[in-house]
Amino acid sequence: MMLNSDQTEIDMPPSHSETESVFSDCGGGGGRGAGVEEAGGIGLCAQSRLAEPGEALKKDLQHLSREERRRRRRATAKYRTAHATRERIRVEAFNMAFAELRKLLPTLPPDKKLSKIEILRLAICYISYLNHVLDV
Repeated sequence: MMLNSDQTEIDMPPSHSETESVFSDCGGGGGRGAGVEEAGGIGLCAQSRLAEPGEALKKDLQHLSREERRRRRRATAKYRTAHATRERIRVEAFNMAFAELRKLLPTLPPDKKLSKIEILRLAICYISYLNHVLDV
């Protein structure tokens, strides 16, 4: 069997050689019926019929490093869409928490727009002031 420049002999399954049949996994290629099941006139390998659709892809990706498999999985449109949705929900929750904190802080005028860093600094000062009031 010819090797691509990407493949090494270690990547290839040990049972395959150049002279073996494509159907050798189904029982040695001894004609119809030797490990091959009939399904509507089409010979199918029992192993391939029972295999899940994504199993061939999994076998293809097994030789990749863990980081490369993760990189490829994250490159799919489905993953990116799900990640963007999770990020949007996280940012909305973050902004709502700042809005609630902003409502608790006294400012003049009360409806003055503050940045997030201003809200945090004002909250620190206000907590410090309240501690001082309690100590006195």
